[in-house]
Formats: sequence, C-alpha cells, structure tokens
Amino acid sequence: MSKHVNITIDGRSFLAEEGRNLVDVASENGIFIPSLCYFDHIDPPLGTCRTCTCKINGKYAPACTEKVKEGLTVEVNTEKLKDMRKALVEMMFAEGNHICPSCEKSGNCDLQHMGYELGISSSRFPHLFKDRIIDYDARRMIMEHNRCIKCQRCVFEILTDDDKRVFTYLNRGNETYVGIDYEQEAKLTREQAVNAMNICPTGAIIVRGESMATPFGTRKFDAESLRDDYKVSVKTPAKSKKKDKKIIATASLAGCFGCHMSVLDIDTDLLDMVEFVSFNKSPLTDFKEFTTRCDVGVIEGGCCNDENVETLRKFREHCDILVSIGECAIWGGLPSMRNTIPLGECLEEAYLNCETNEGGASTVPYHEDLPKLLDRVYACSEIVKIDYNIPGCPPDAQHIWKAIKSILWGEDYSVLYSEFKYD
Repeated sequence: MSKHVNITIDGRSFLAEEGRNLVDVASENGIFIPSLCYFDHIDPPLGTCRTCTCKINGKYAPACTEKVKEGLTVEVNTEKLKDMRKALVEMMFAEGNHICPSCEKSGNCDLQHMGYELGISSSRFPHLFKDRIIDYDARRMIMEHNRCIKCQRCVFEILTDDDKRVFTYLNRGNETYVGIDYEQEAKLTREQAVNAMNICPTGAIIVRGESMATPFGTRKFDAESLRDDYKVSVKTPAKSKKKDKKIIATASLAGCFGCHMSVLDIDTDLLDMVEFVSFNKSPLTDFKEFTTRCDVGVIEGGCCNDENVETLRKFREHCDILVSIGECAIWGGLPSMRNTIPLGECLEEAYLNCETNEGGASTVPYHEDLPKLLDRVYACSEIVKIDYNIPGCPPDAQHIWKAIKSILWGEDYSVLYSEFKYD
C-alpha cells in the first residue's frame, strides 16, 4: 500500500504519494511547473534544461529531479522564479536559430509552447545567429543543430531493438552537440525514427518525408494552455485614460507587410476605431512625411539597410511611444536567416552565382540611389529605444489592438493563449 505524505507548494498543503515526481504531483493539483526535458517514464529524470527550477526546501533546484517526501516545501510562482524561468527560455531562443515560421515543428514545438506559457514577447539577450552544421548524412534523418537545445531526450529515449543508442553527446562544454550513429540509425524502423522526431522538443530532428505540415488551429499547441490559470496580463502607463482622439504612425521596414495586414484584420471593428484613432505617416494613408507629432509609432520589420535605419530614427524622433510588432521588428525574424552568412557571400549567391536570361547581367547592383545593405539584419531595439513589443508572425489582430488601446488609454488587458503566437 502506498504511503502518503504532507507537502507544501506555494503555501498550500497537499497530501501526496511518497516517491512521486514533484512535477507530476504539482500538475495533478493544478500547479503548472514548466519543463522541456522531463519525460515521466525516464528514471532518473534528465534534469538538463532547468526550465522547471523551483525553490525546494530553501534551495534552487530542478523540480523534475525531486521526489515527494514528508515535509517537502516548494516555492513555484514567486516573481524571482518566474523571471528566472523566462530568462532560461529566452536564452534558448537567443542561442539557437529558432525561426518559427520556417520550422517544420512550429505549433508542435515544446520550446515555442513554453514561450507562450511564460508570456515571452521578446528576449532580453541578443541573438547569436550561430552558423551550425546541418547533418544530412544519416539514412533517414536530418539533424538541425541550430535548433537543438541539448535536452538529451533523444540520447536516452531512442534505442535500437538490441538496445544500442542512436544519439550521443559529442565534444565538451560550449562545443557540445548531439551526434548520430549512422550505423545504428539505419537499424531503426520507420515508427522508431518518427518517434525520435516527435520526442524532440524542437525541430532539431527531422525524418525525411514524415514531417508533414499541420493546418493552423489543429496543431498541438494552438488552442489550449496546460495551465488552469493561464493569463498574460499587461499593464501599460498611459498619458490619459480619457478616450480623446490619438494619432498613430506606422512603417514597414525589412518585413513582408503581413503585420499591417493583421492590423486590418480586426475587420468591422475598424469602424469603431475611427472615432478614437487617426493615422499619420503610414502606408495605410500614403503620407510620406510626418505632419504632426504622434502618440504611438508602430514598426513592422527589422533594419537591413541604411534607409530602414533612417526611417526608424525619424519614428523615434516624432513618436511619444514606439512599438515593435512582429518577429522581424523584435529580433530579425525571417530576414535574419541571412545573418549566419557574410554579406559578401549573400550578394555573390544572389547576383553572381544565379541563373539569368540576360547576357552579362550577373553583376552586383550598385548605385548611389540604392539603399546600402547593412552587414546583417538588426532588431529595431538595437537601433533605437523600443517601448513595447507585440510578438507574432504576424501577431493576432486582437492582440495588436488590445496592446495599442492599452498603450493609448491605460486599459489593462489580457492576451488569450490562442492569440499569443510566434507564427
């Protein structure tokens, strides 16, 4: 017969079965502890990602490695712990090249999901844009080292029928990466190979011909949070809570204009906004220059050339509040895929090594009237001070307008789980 013990989580007392994993016990009692590497059937737990860090009997430790015992006292949701866990996930995004809209795992990615659960709109750490090797040599798999977070799930979980490991850690320290034993990988059945792809918390393991796209709204992490108390609440100081008419300016820099399209996706609600908002310099009005000072400037896209930088600085000069909307503006997004390659090589590939129907046309264009390309794509926050970030590719229309109304009139707002998306 199992023995039950008394434990305390965030000041609440619970009766729990002795020896159970703390993450599971907390979840069963409605307390969400985020984790990326934890699998309930891997014992001992891996404890590699540290996303589940809590204060356990006065010491900071990963919750997934803790077994329930009499008198266990746990702090989960202090402000310090929540910020620490957010920082850990932000570092994973910044250290790897996690470009969600171009990833096969988007919508089914545990790392992306943790970003949603923790309400991460931007990383406080600069993105490194490392150019890591993509391993195509295995018979069935592709190993995308730019996305691997070294959780070790595949190392411990994926075995051949004769219990040989397929994945293993190679090198040490910051140069550690997960390698594939090609001989053992060839022994895996199709089902075993697909399982390797599915247990990976990111899109690091891809099986050729098996990573099929899933429609939006039906993906694993599209609609519902794992938390019973999910809420991304935002409080923004406002100049005035009175709904007097405000002036907004917008710009699209190194982006696709998709965020502007999302702004228009509030559809008939635009008619209600007309009474309270007017647009100044914006592609929506075709005003080329500022005609007055604006309350809010909304920036889509990052900075890839000197013209983008000049435009962004003008917005900072003429707007009281500046908001980045979309992944491109916040950290570089899809255009930043060129950041791992030197600018010279990008131009050579685009203009010199390409096929053309025009004789002698393989030249890199240069003219004094053409914007000068920067060495890489820069986030808006690297050029000027940005006051607020609204993530997404593009952000949900309701998320955009909730944020803008809050900024303008000081209305506290909550973002639904289904509205908080990076793609």
